[in-house]
Amino acid sequence: MNIEQKLHNRSGSKCELCNATGDLSVHIVTPKTGQDISENALLCDTCLDQVLNPEKLQTQHWHCLNESMWSEVPAVQVLAWRTLTQLINEGWAQNLLEMLYLDEETLTWAKDGLTENGESTALKHVDSNGALLSAGDTVTLIKDLNVKGANFTAKRGTAVRNITLTYDNAEHIEGKVNGQHIVILTKFVKKN
Repeated sequence: MNIEQKLHNRSGSKCELCNATGDLSVHIVTPKTGQDISENALLCDTCLDQVLNPEKLQTQHWHCLNESMWSEVPAVQVLAWRTLTQLINEGWAQNLLEMLYLDEETLTWAKDGLTENGESTALKHVDSNGALLSAGDTVTLIKDLNVKGANFTAKRGTAVRNITLTYDNAEHIEGKVNGQHIVILTKFVKKN
């Protein structure tokens, strides 16, 4: 059973932040590597887009954290803490953040990737032509890529839709090719 299947089992095939049931994706909560299920969260497209692009935070959507912040899953706790920290100017978010308890190790993980003012220190991802990439973009492969461990070659010209950005490495993005979730180097793609 792969990590995505384990996450569906753990979450009941629901977004672990807002409980939405459609368009779910695996999100590695950086700076962890995602090798263990506890370092990943299953998120809907709405939550994922706002987690990866904090400037798009829609305050009303995040009232869902009132319930999900109590999750026993460290990755979900980290995402809740980071989001509440970014919404600290909202009274309700400040109240929730004051109630949220994280053990020392989880709190350190949550603080990694945030600056003093709560903004993301995300790296900028650019394609082979220097165009800025955002989560959810569609890119096209500019060369054939051998996919390690999957026994296939992703062909030049293949469109990769709804990419996610790897926040600890500006040269990596993630997406699905032939139904397989893979990591792709940004120098081998161009933005559509």
